[in-house]
Amino acid sequence: MTADAILNALKDVLPGLAATFGRSCELVLHDYRQPDHSVVAVAGELTNRRVGGAMSEIGLSVLAEGDDATPQLNYLTRTPSGRVVKSSTLPLRDEGGHVFGALCVNLDVTALRQVGDLLADLAGTAATPVPTTFTDDVDEVVDAVLRDEELALAKPVHGLSRRERLPLLRALDRRGVFHVRGAAPRVAARLGISRASLYADLAECRSTGTTNTDATNTDTVNGER
Repeated sequence: MTADAILNALKDVLPGLAATFGRSCELVLHDYRQPDHSVVAVAGELTNRRVGGAMSEIGLSVLAEGDDATPQLNYLTRTPSGRVVKSSTLPLRDEGGHVFGALCVNLDVTALRQVGDLLADLAGTAATPVPTTFTDDVDEVVDAVLRDEELALAKPVHGLSRRERLPLLRALDRRGVFHVRGAAPRVAARLGISRASLYADLAECRSTGTTNTDATNTDTVNGER
């Protein structure tokens, strides 16, 4: 089936699937061919997603993996309102085997999690949900990835030396940030460097072969100049 045929078929079944699991379930259908506004269908109100909205950090990472993407199953996330959500992201492939989108399943497990946390705390095995940005604004997702990497560095990203900056850009590239239109200027501003410097640094990162990006992604970033 073509990508459009698969998306249209899934749009018809999403409401029924969401209704089967009740108000605690939400399904979000993404078309990665339009990464800035990837949400094409939503059933459920768990994360307040809307058609035309942006993908999350998880979506960016799947997009960055391209045809090598595999299902991301049963990871814990948290909504802005504090609800704990068990999520799965299932890549969608067209008739040629190419990943073009994803079906995301979100299930509110807050009440179950509270009971589980009490038991896990007693056993000393409590786990922490992964912070994930559910928003219709792709710029907020880019900023969230930057904040996450900033925390990992344990220092502000503004004013990093070039030696410190290159690993950061590799990490952002691996996480799919530069698939988003307008992300490069936004990242450059946060780093306190010019766009030209960012493009040069990113080209050097990609020339080392340490990222999963391809020529198409390079064209996307260069097209933002």
